[in-house]
Amino acid sequence: MSIRSTERIVHPLRPIVYPDSRVLILGSFPSVISRQKEFYYANPANRFWPVLEAVFGDSAADRTAFCQRHHLALWDVIASCRLHGSSDASITDVEVNPIAQLVQQVPVVCIATTGTKAARLYEEHFSLALPHLALPSTSSANARLRFEDLVQAYQILKSYAEED
Repeated sequence: MSIRSTERIVHPLRPIVYPDSRVLILGSFPSVISRQKEFYYANPANRFWPVLEAVFGDSAADRTAFCQRHHLALWDVIASCRLHGSSDASITDVEVNPIAQLVQQVPVVCIATTGTKAARLYEEHFSLALPHLALPSTSSANARLRFEDLVQAYQILKSYAEED
């Protein structure tokens, strides 16, 4: 690893959240490409947006508007950490985001985490009185799951997001 990989990286993205957000989707930490493009799940190889398009039957061409239409909030568990590239496996020295404070401000009815690292860190640092959906990673690094498997796993988000 380079000297640079030992530097602490602070999460550069603000949460995407609306007054009527019902589902908070948490990743671990933005990838290099997401940090460069300044948006969540911005790597074109990541299947997050195509999966959500399939789940909700709607275009995510405007991703912020998509989140608002479907009552989704996006953030990450980690506020700052040390890591090498985009590898969750290399993450160390974690400081978490104030997720409990965010949840108190909007009518979130469930928390969904994308990937094993996000799920583990969420469970380690938070015990909120909300359902936690530990969903599989949509990263291209998680190639063991087919697109159809991811759509099936993420389908549960729709029921929470559109609940009356």
